[in-house]
Amino acid sequence: MAASKKALVAALGLIAGLAHADTTLLNVSYDVTRELYKDIDAAFVADYKKKSGETVSIRQSHGASSAQALSVTQGLQADVVTMNQPNDIDLLAERGQLVPVNWRTRLPDNSAPYTTTMVFLVRQGNPKNIKDWSDLARPGVQVVIANPKTSGNGRYTYLAAWGYKKQQGATDAQAQDFEKVIFKNVPVLDTGGRGATTTFTQRGIGDVLVTFENEVALIDTGVGAKDFDAVYPSMSLLAEPPVTVVDKVVDKRGTRKEAQAYLDYLYSPAAQEIIAQHHLRPRNAEVFAKHASEFKPLKTFTVEQIFGSWQKAQQTHFADGGTFDQVVVDKR
Repeated sequence: MAASKKALVAALGLIAGLAHADTTLLNVSYDVTRELYKDIDAAFVADYKKKSGETVSIRQSHGASSAQALSVTQGLQADVVTMNQPNDIDLLAERGQLVPVNWRTRLPDNSAPYTTTMVFLVRQGNPKNIKDWSDLARPGVQVVIANPKTSGNGRYTYLAAWGYKKQQGATDAQAQDFEKVIFKNVPVLDTGGRGATTTFTQRGIGDVLVTFENEVALIDTGVGAKDFDAVYPSMSLLAEPPVTVVDKVVDKRGTRKEAQAYLDYLYSPAAQEIIAQHHLRPRNAEVFAKHASEFKPLKTFTVEQIFGSWQKAQQTHFADGGTFDQVVVDKR
């Protein structure tokens, strides 16, 4: 009898232990947020432990944004996704109904806890005198851009160049011709933004890299800063990288509470401070004001202003047979 009681107590203890086992979340993100989320994760884990007494661990997956989204639709068990443009999350709603179509409304600021924009990185001293988008179309200028078919980074760049031309009064045909000239100057199309950075900074290819402001700032203030200069064009596209819980996954895994807490934490003053330290523009007005001197004022326009919506931009420019395919047809 005593042995049976001991066995029962042991079994109950095992069940209790399993019930309180550590929760692990997978955040599937785009490829230039590795450093950001390394710091966010550590801060969140400590904060969640302090508030709830529970231990959560975070695993990260990084790559070209659109490729990452496709991996989730194909079965990668992401509890949350933190992408760089809305189309990649819309894909999760359209293929497999992994998230609801109204996912944008579930968190503040269209579920985008920070903003950034597209700027230039050039060789030290700017030997090609690159100042604006029009300079990317000059003969003899090599431009490094991530592939818009696989990378949100590249997509933002393409749309920023198109929008720049439209803001100058160009027709769509003229904007497309402008893109053709720029992409003739592109020696290689890397699948993601970090790959493009490596091509420019480590492989020594190109005269100018077009990428997110935070990626440029990371390089411009890093170990190799003396070799590069940041250049801000006259205007650029506002990037609002969105986040969401992946409903089908968290409900299957029982991790909704922790996943939601993780995304809510991104809007906290502590996380917004980390975001600012990684050269991303925080949504929190007080945190932004504290770091305002670090962010150069820049005229920006939105996808909605120039293209109507992200869905229209995707269909017109990046779907098979769209304008981007027409722009690069000569490169194939």
